[in-house]
Amino acid sequence: MSGLAGRRVLVTGARGTFGRHLCAALTAAGARVVGLDLHPDEDGGTPVLGCDLTDPAAVPAAVAAAVDRLGGLDLLVNNAGVGGPAPAELPPDEVVRRQLEVNLLAAWRTTAAALPALEAARGRVVFVASRMAVLPLPLAAAYGVSKRALVAYADALRHEVGTHVGVSVVYPSMVASPIHDSTTEAGLSLSGVSRLEPVEGVVAAIVRAATARRAPRDVATTARGRLELALARHAPALADRLVRRTVAGRVAAGDLDAAPLAAGMVRRHREARR
Repeated sequence: MSGLAGRRVLVTGARGTFGRHLCAALTAAGARVVGLDLHPDEDGGTPVLGCDLTDPAAVPAAVAAAVDRLGGLDLLVNNAGVGGPAPAELPPDEVVRRQLEVNLLAAWRTTAAALPALEAARGRVVFVASRMAVLPLPLAAAYGVSKRALVAYADALRHEVGTHVGVSVVYPSMVASPIHDSTTEAGLSLSGVSRLEPVEGVVAAIVRAATARRAPRDVATTARGRLELALARHAPALADRLVRRTVAGRVAAGDLDAAPLAAGMVRRHREARR
């Protein structure tokens, strides 16, 4: 896949922050794009078919409809995702289940449904993961777990289909998006922990993964992201210390005092300093 002109592309989460910008960029580059999203939209620049990606019965039919509309499939971008606070010390609840369903299982279902068409075209799959897949943060266990599991799925898929279908993973950091709203409302803002990056950089990384002569395994979205990926992979103990130091600084500054979900962690940090 040397370029995007004429390429047939399916994007999940097409009406979200990444999805809208990505569909626009792909279309501008000459690709033919169909989106999947919980909320359909046939009137915008990219046709978006409605589909609940957490419904095992709905996904194959929606993917088939998209592939039929495109006349085949060269590229699948698994972009759909949700976030939310979920401390690891608390039992899993609906927030946790939802993140596992959307961030992991929806991508798995969509990929499985799309693979026959992708194999026929010798196409590509790009998974949009997160820096938190390799450098997890406290109080967001479901997101980190689901994104790390997504990477594990991509790795297994690459071993199974990599002779015919390219498999890449893109690792954004933090982009201003409604995905962070519930975390912020819970008093767990990532400000001071993650550095904001522009959505255009994420889109550019996805396009690089899709158009590289050979499908790259892992793609960071910034130079800092490349450093963080390398640190997490090759010096995990050091990465842990850096995260612990950052979290301790936020606790000491009182940034998490008003967050009930952080109460246990805050108490333990303060007890440890006595």
